[in-house]
Amino acid sequence: MTGAKNKNRASLLQRYAAAPHIVWSVLFIIVPLIFVAYYAFTDTATHSFTLSNIAAFFTRDYLLIFWKSVKLALIATVICLLLGYPIAYFITMCKPSTQRLLIILLMLPMWMNFLIRTYAIMTLLQDTGIINTLLGKIGIEPIHIIGTETAVVIGMVYDFLPYMILPIYSVMAKMDHRLIEAAADLGCNGFAILRKVIFPLSISGVISGVTMVFVPSISTFYISQKLGGVDTLLIGDVIEQHYTSSNYNMTASLSFVLMMILIVGLAIVNHYTDDDSGGGMIL
Repeated sequence: MTGAKNKNRASLLQRYAAAPHIVWSVLFIIVPLIFVAYYAFTDTATHSFTLSNIAAFFTRDYLLIFWKSVKLALIATVICLLLGYPIAYFITMCKPSTQRLLIILLMLPMWMNFLIRTYAIMTLLQDTGIINTLLGKIGIEPIHIIGTETAVVIGMVYDFLPYMILPIYSVMAKMDHRLIEAAADLGCNGFAILRKVIFPLSISGVISGVTMVFVPSISTFYISQKLGGVDTLLIGDVIEQHYTSSNYNMTASLSFVLMMILIVGLAIVNHYTDDDSGGGMIL
């Protein structure tokens, strides 16, 4: 009887402990999503049910902007992976004290306001910025970067690279490095070890990093506004423009469709990923 009472008491405490989380989730996640769905499927003037707002997303102009957003987000994600993977591996090869120092240095920019980081990269890339000033000193013509898609991709990589490194590092730090030594003893060269041992074991971290970079990249609007200008309009810019013009129905419909696309994509990724495994299978 005592054991049953203790079990019931523990279950009751768990419910009470979960109550604040449930209330927070309902107020700040479920309720806002209900409002988004309501505005997405209602007419601006009559407030009656309509699919015209949703259908607008699939018109030619919006689709071109959406595909441009996908293209730039994919480019930024691939660059972050190519840069972040070796950086994460390098950190795991350092001694523990050095690892802690490097992780702190990596996280320092993340503690800075996102807008300040974007302005910082602007000062580097603008025509009179530091990069072009240094190029001029060595006799090279200034490079016009601000206002181009290249500038937007650089801004995305600069802002989101830590989100690629950290999940890959967290998985690599748990790897059994004896497997790498065993592969080397069996005659595998460096590339074979990477392809057959390291990468499969770190695939869950790679997928997490790709998700954490691609999702904010495709929906960003401030980076494209400050670094790309009017010629680099992304889907996040369109949503922001509709919001500032108080066109809440179009704002909600574009956000709703984009959210559904991302949810489906994440569900597909989650289907092929075992998040609890801490790594993949050795090929």
